[in-house]
Amino acid sequence: MSDLSNATVEGTEEAEGCAPSPMPDNEITDKIIGAAIEVHRHLGPGLLESAYEECLCHELGLIGLTFERQVHLPIAYKGLRLDCSYRMDLVVEGRIIVEIKAIEGLLPIHTAQVLTYLKSSGKQLGLLINFNETILKKGLKRIVNHYTGPALTPQISAPSALEPPPEILSGFSPRSSPSLRVSAVKKDLR
Repeated sequence: MSDLSNATVEGTEEAEGCAPSPMPDNEITDKIIGAAIEVHRHLGPGLLESAYEECLCHELGLIGLTFERQVHLPIAYKGLRLDCSYRMDLVVEGRIIVEIKAIEGLLPIHTAQVLTYLKSSGKQLGLLINFNETILKKGLKRIVNHYTGPALTPQISAPSALEPPPEILSGFSPRSSPSLRVSAVKKDLR
């Protein structure tokens, strides 16, 4: 275990002493994902986040990526700088945030967490990696801050998704809830 600690310290020192890499973001994220797959291939699911973080840092050091661990992130609130003890798991090459999880499944709150880290730190790209998956690809999520593409409009798959047909709603007041209407109709059909 001491070998991994030494690799982590070396990687951290490198990250603090040099400017961000000229390497494109996609190339960096590909290398990070490759390193994560290597860690997952050897360890599999079921360990603590700290074990995956330690091993991922070792792999990042082996492939020559610089990183910082447990990077302190203050929160800005109405012109104040609040030290709320938020910490980003990894910042790779000075610009990619990596949040490591070892949980049953990723939830929207985990994506929101990374997006908040991106906004608060002024960084553009983050990776959310859940090592507690049988296939790591299912636990990978790339998150971008400040999407600049065309506006996306929601698509409705069928007209029935908008409103129930009028024959279902006949005889019901507009104040009744949709769930009561549907359950009342089901009782009448029996």
